[in-house]
Amino acid sequence: MSELPDGVERRQFDGTERLATRGEPVYGEPTDGDWRAWNPTRSKLGAMLELGMEIGLGGGETVLYLGAASGTTVSHVADFAGPTYAVEFAARPARDLLEAAESRPRLFPLLKDARKPETYAHIVESDVDVIVQDVATRGQARVALENAQFLDDDGRLLLAVKARSEDVTRDPGEVFDDVRAELEAGYEILESRRLEDYHTDHLGIVARPK
Repeated sequence: MSELPDGVERRQFDGTERLATRGEPVYGEPTDGDWRAWNPTRSKLGAMLELGMEIGLGGGETVLYLGAASGTTVSHVADFAGPTYAVEFAARPARDLLEAAESRPRLFPLLKDARKPETYAHIVESDVDVIVQDVATRGQARVALENAQFLDDDGRLLLAVKARSEDVTRDPGEVFDDVRAELEAGYEILESRRLEDYHTDHLGIVARPK
């Protein structure tokens, strides 16, 4: 089992040990004082942590989060990371994301398209420590490659690949192979693992820039 980042603990909620961060609740998750449970069935990054993947987050890092949606996962990240830039394209979930950011001074919501990094390049600082990507679109490897410009030379990409967003008709394993192969144009893949215990037809990837 990999070591948890500073600011992430395993705590008891209703008699069950679960991952938790300290912050205001966002999506109806159980709480225990200042701590709130991190639900891996609603968070691909949470699933990667539960599965023991070496995600390279120690706490306090600068993070670029692509596909922040309503803030379920990125709010947990902002509870223990440093400056956290949260990119979301759809206006409706972005409103919830703004609400999640109200109690999190390190969380910076950006209503932008992760496929167009030039639209937020003037806002996001260079040499971020970690990119977390969870975008439900075709061309997920391409999004990761185009956003690599923001990543520190020794940074990490934490990518959740959704097979059905690439091609609903193909075998997920074939889709994952293609994504990994495309990703290798700019990244060295350190670890990849199916997230089936928590998310159907998803693959978690940890990589670093070449």
